Amino acid sequence: MYASYQACTLCPRACGSNRTAGGRGVCGESAELRIAAIEAHFGEEPPISGSRGSGTVFFSGCTLNCIYCQNYQISCFHMGTPMTVAVVVERLEELSVQQGIHNVNFVTPDHFLPHTIDIAGQLRRRGVTIPVLYNCSGYETVESLERLEEMADIYLPDYKYSDADLAQTLSRCRDYPAVALDAVAEMVRQKGFLDHFSSGREIAGRGVLVRHLVLPGQVQNSIDALSTLYGEFGAELPLSLMSQYWPARFIKHAELNRRLRREEFYRVYDHALALGFKHMFVQHMDALAENEDPFLPDFNQERPFRGNLR
Repeated sequence: MYASYQACTLCPRACGSNRTAGGRGVCGESAELRIAAIEAHFGEEPPISGSRGSGTVFFSGCTLNCIYCQNYQISCFHMGTPMTVAVVVERLEELSVQQGIHNVNFVTPDHFLPHTIDIAGQLRRRGVTIPVLYNCSGYETVESLERLEEMADIYLPDYKYSDADLAQTLSRCRDYPAVALDAVAEMVRQKGFLDHFSSGREIAGRGVLVRHLVLPGQVQNSIDALSTLYGEFGAELPLSLMSQYWPARFIKHAELNRRLRREEFYRVYDHALALGFKHMFVQHMDALAENEDPFLPDFNQERPFRGNLR
């Protein structure tokens, strides 16, 4: 299983780095598992966080490296602590027993896929049977997703870009629109749509929920992304439309150094309604803090998210 790190092709960039020999791929990580935070997280959609939180594991590094990432401390600067699989399993089992987390939530985990499969397998052998959720950028290979079919219960992918030029500018992956669409299609093939809507379950147990973050100055990208998703998957596709963009650090892209404007978000939201999406979570701008999102992380802190301090 861990042989995948020897000439790594776990993500679509297929850099071929020998991570077992200390090489660091495009993700910036070797084969040593490094974790930035493990905690019960309350910032996900209601059927994911529920009342007791989602057991999130934040991995160091990222295959996408979006220049505007709010988790830049771990995705770009690689903050994190080396951990063994056994330690991660113990922490998650503790969260399950003591806090009753609703699921295990691997956040941007694709470059550590063999480790996540091992962690999920060990948890199940220990009797921790809550759903395993893969929370990802959408930039995934179908081959990697096929390896997850027996372990993943829920997929929470982004669909960030319909515009290949924008994908290249902001994430250095011109092929993102096509690759991510294929990835979401494979996820849906495996798990179907999020069962929260079809079964009335308060807490999701299986399925796919696609996220889209509206970026400042990029309304057309969002409109086209939603049109693409609707055309491919139809009105029943569960969609999370997010307005939480925060300029976490200064970047050389003027419009991304400001907050999203209300009129920008609601142009996109109106388009989603006009298309006819039936199952949406909408992060209305009135619901956001005036000055700072309580789920904007600071990974210098032992508990990075103020919104999780309960």
